[in-house]
Amino acid sequence: MSLGDGLPNICVHHPHVVADPHVLAGSPLVRDSKVPVRRLWAWHRKGVTVETLVKRYPALGPAKVLDAIAFCYDNQDVVEADLERERRLLEVDEERYPCAFGEQQKLPKVK
Repeated sequence: MSLGDGLPNICVHHPHVVADPHVLAGSPLVRDSKVPVRRLWAWHRKGVTVETLVKRYPALGPAKVLDAIAFCYDNQDVVEADLERERRLLEVDEERYPCAFGEQQKLPKVK
């Protein structure tokens, strides 16, 4: 599947991940949500547990979170390109919006 805008093609498809070139510029999303898999991947790489991610995104449930992470392992080039695209967009927007992305990076603990 061609995603356009500089993202590589998805090689391994997963049932809980969709990518539409007309939605969020083709960023892979968790099905039936607006959660980009790159967000889950970024947290996962920083050591955030699946249980914490499920608590943070309760509407997704464990199957979708786990499948999104599996998608990222199977399509690392797609996810890394999506993260890089996000970084570039945020660098440009930092000049327009003084609230730095770094201030949002801490995932709040959910009890």
